[in-house]
Amino acid sequence: MVGQARRIDLNCDLGEARRGTPRWPASLAPGAGPDPDDAALLDVVTSANVACGFHAGNRPTMIATAVAAAERGVALGAHPSYRDGANFGRVEHELDREEVARLVEFQLVELDMAARRHGTRVRYLKPHGALYNRIVRDPEQAAGVVDAVVRYADLANEEPVPILGLPGAVVLSHAAAVGVPTVTEAFADRGYRPDGTLVPRGEPGAVITDVDEVAERVVGMATGESITTAEGARVVVAAASVCVHGDTPGAVDLARRVRASLEEAGVEVAPFAAPYVPPRGPVARGSGRDAAGDGPAGEPGSG
Repeated sequence: MVGQARRIDLNCDLGEARRGTPRWPASLAPGAGPDPDDAALLDVVTSANVACGFHAGNRPTMIATAVAAAERGVALGAHPSYRDGANFGRVEHELDREEVARLVEFQLVELDMAARRHGTRVRYLKPHGALYNRIVRDPEQAAGVVDAVVRYADLANEEPVPILGLPGAVVLSHAAAVGVPTVTEAFADRGYRPDGTLVPRGEPGAVITDVDEVAERVVGMATGESITTAEGARVVVAAASVCVHGDTPGAVDLARRVRASLEEAGVEVAPFAAPYVPPRGPVARGSGRDAAGDGPAGEPGSG
């Protein structure tokens, strides 16, 4: 497992354009590039979890975000989900191990192929939303996620990419057992329960928006101090990476404040996975569009 000693990675969910919102048509415009807020967040964070089309995103957002991340030295991560664009990937699906493996591998391949065509690569995988929370406790779906990572590594004849998840999650223990690297994650702006799990969205205390409180909590996480749970207890949340959600109100200012607070506390902010460096030549500066269409191959307009 990747460890942490006064060093922390900041990750953020990006490329999450959704149908029916202004971000969707804007992402499909010629030469659009990354969403402006995403670009601003990429100037702050060190790892980017990019939506792969099943809960949000499309090929243009995948390409534009991957290229922008590479230009800034930000590590690129795949952010796969259930096939659940209508609910932004926040509803659990009853799938077996093989079904989960297929849908996660498809999304990982899509993002990495898009990244490869533009001079960069996926460096880790972090499931999204309901899938992320399900594999904290569900051995079968957790095994499916790990299978996807192993299969793609075998296909590419490479070492498997690390899986990012909650401390104590079943997916991390299963991954470690089969030799897949794991990275523990905490959440800057989410409420915690005394057992170290997240307060479900929709319940009181699930999302924290006070910038001062968020910054203080992240510094505490990075330095091994306890934080206050939604119930008022104290819990230590040890992790190698901290997520700042891109859809939290004021996300850009919050991320800047978190990073500044960490650096003021003497904590190094750096990616846990080194960004991909192409063997020769600079990263291609594409328009963010892809001739194959506006959605993953075989999934036109997914998301």
